[in-house]
Amino acid sequence: MFHPSLFKGMNVVVTGAGRGIGLEVARLFLDCGAHVLLHAGRAPQGGKPDFLQAAIEEARAHLVYGDFLTDQGIADVLRRADSLFEQVDVLINNAGTMVGRFPAGELTDDQYETVVQLNQTSVVEITRALLPQLRRSTQGAIVNTVSISAITGGSTGSAIYSATKAFVATYSKALARELAPDGIRVNCVSPGTITTDFHERYSTPEKLEATRKSIPLQRLGTPEDCAPAYLFLASSVLSGYITGQVLEVNGGQLIC
Repeated sequence: MFHPSLFKGMNVVVTGAGRGIGLEVARLFLDCGAHVLLHAGRAPQGGKPDFLQAAIEEARAHLVYGDFLTDQGIADVLRRADSLFEQVDVLINNAGTMVGRFPAGELTDDQYETVVQLNQTSVVEITRALLPQLRRSTQGAIVNTVSISAITGGSTGSAIYSATKAFVATYSKALARELAPDGIRVNCVSPGTITTDFHERYSTPEKLEATRKSIPLQRLGTPEDCAPAYLFLASSVLSGYITGQVLEVNGGQLIC
């Protein structure tokens, strides 16, 4: 798919890489020669995938666990990045989740703060802390995960999740302008409805089937559909004149 030396010798940090889209993104970076620090919120059930275990044994992949609802969880990731990399060439901010579906009139302060912390504040804190290392790169890139719901508003009970994704999209555009003089490009990937455990938790089979029928390509997306977009936006060879953009990966959902 991509040349195996596309990111050779480059240092990449991927948050939310324990499963789904983030894990597939990390796999592709490893396939392309990068050294990758993968963050996961918790240890995966059933052990590590074979490709990851092999890359860890080769010292090309490094795994750190951290709960981004706590200061300690974010600090652990940053401490590990500092110990591994003098410079960071690519930062993928992928950590985040809906947490739950909360009707507007029943939303509690704790629920609101949890969703904002995981999807919004953690992106700001990780980015801010890693900027000195990104500035040491000659081809720095940040790619943030947003969501189709940042445009549509999402479905019932996802108002705050959708709003946090819209925040990240706007924040990314502002960062792209601010960091351009440093040679750091900032873009977003915006997945549509992707078959990960996210939707197993937050969407019914009936809702997913109705969504599938509405998509021009007539199928839900997969992590494998999404991951190449991150590498495209991270590569100065492939997208060196692209910054401040949101790349929608949704099978055509937005044209319906």
